[in-house]
Amino acid sequence: MAFDPNSCRTTVFEALLDARALHGGGKVVVEDSEKQTLTYDRLVVGSLVLGSKLAAGTRTGETIGVLLPNVAGMAVTFFALNAFGRVPALLNFTAGQRNIVSAAKTAVLHRVVTSRRFVEAAKLEAVIAALERIETAPGRQLKIVYLEDVRKQIDSFDKALGFLRSWFARRFHRGQGARAASPAVVLFTSGTEGHPKGVVLTNANIMANARQMYAHADGALSPADIVLNPLPMFHSFGLTAGTIMPIVSGMHVLLYPTPLHYRQIPKLIAEKKVSVLFATDTFLLGYARAADPGDLATLRFVVAGAERVKDQTRMLWSKIGTEILEGYGATECAPVIACNLPGSNRHGTVGRMLPGMELLLEPVQGIAVGGRLKVRGPNVMAGYVFPEEPGIVRAPLEGWHDTGDIVAIDADGYVAIKGRAKRFAKIGGEMVSLAAVETLAANTWPEGQHVVVNIPDERKGEQLILVTDVAEADKDVLLKHARDHGFPELWVPKHILVVASIPVMGSGKVDLPATAALVRQARPLL
Repeated sequence: MAFDPNSCRTTVFEALLDARALHGGGKVVVEDSEKQTLTYDRLVVGSLVLGSKLAAGTRTGETIGVLLPNVAGMAVTFFALNAFGRVPALLNFTAGQRNIVSAAKTAVLHRVVTSRRFVEAAKLEAVIAALERIETAPGRQLKIVYLEDVRKQIDSFDKALGFLRSWFARRFHRGQGARAASPAVVLFTSGTEGHPKGVVLTNANIMANARQMYAHADGALSPADIVLNPLPMFHSFGLTAGTIMPIVSGMHVLLYPTPLHYRQIPKLIAEKKVSVLFATDTFLLGYARAADPGDLATLRFVVAGAERVKDQTRMLWSKIGTEILEGYGATECAPVIACNLPGSNRHGTVGRMLPGMELLLEPVQGIAVGGRLKVRGPNVMAGYVFPEEPGIVRAPLEGWHDTGDIVAIDADGYVAIKGRAKRFAKIGGEMVSLAAVETLAANTWPEGQHVVVNIPDERKGEQLILVTDVAEADKDVLLKHARDHGFPELWVPKHILVVASIPVMGSGKVDLPATAALVRQARPLL
């Protein structure tokens, strides 16, 4: 199936309406862990009913915060705001009070939609109190809107009006001012460089990436698939790849509120006969270890992103008989840039680029093969919103997004990630990839998790510290492994810091700032 650029000239809600027309209003398209199910008809009507309430007192194009987990209500809330031309800003509820408040100020939020039940379960009372203290205008504070209260306000007239609107939903939606070029969502970076910055994705960006993924899959995905998405929607992988793409493509999406339930998720996969799973390496390793025989048998393949897939993870899943398709993306690209496919799955790479994308490789001093990747295409963001300039969208120069990643591309078009430009250390005048050193540690102790941190060194410029959860990790053992397998001794970290566990963010990525903080705390003892 070829990618048609015209297919992304639509809003997300219009794509939902197209999917309903194609696959039938009675088809179940969303289900959550509490057995709440939504057909296309229920999702459309529910979005129009809820959207009417959430949009009240706001203006077209206004950004509204959303603080919710992966449940059916989250999907309805997202489509509801989109249906009425409002822009959800998806707040990372695992980011901590400082970053959540910063994100709310950066996006200039006047209200945040959440759930009392969720706030209580996630222990977010202090976060809510901090949000309520944000002054949105002289004498006015940010308003918290609880879905439980909104539902109590919905009466039979509201439901009837929503049902009526569903018959001419496209015309009504267009009347709300929504367009393909309009912002569809604001997501936030992890704040690794200070306060998180906002990433504004338009309707066209999201729909382009959804259509690019489906076209790139070349028949590997179909409306018959049952997709499990345990990744939070505040993460672009969980939003576009795990939720929107399957919904607008006719698949049945099973939402799960946390990826950390290593024992429950394999059981759910078996119960629901899930055929496609979206996850990260960290979570895939946990599921494979916790699963009982047969739990994962219905999976045709799993799509892994956000972090490199380790050899140990791949080996465990190969024993199960399921193929891991490693991909690569960035929030700024809505997010998928490249992905491996069944039948053309090249380990050590993240597959070929998605259709409709251009790339540039800028030379990097000290890097002989590959370069710094820049990309341009219909899925590349409208721009950043910086904390220093709240509400102001800064578009990428000439549409090019600098990924900050060093990559190499072979003659067949497969992309290999060498590491983040910022995750290279200069030691004795040579460039050393921290990711490569982490691979060396993983090959030495496959059962563990390892992160390499670089810190200043007066003599060599920088030095490497290996942070690991392997209790018996020893520098001499690592040095011997490096020598035996032809790795440069320069790659062997100067010190090893053993910790109980490596910090992980809610998205599944290793929390590099938190890991670096552990090194700073322990440095006097190293």
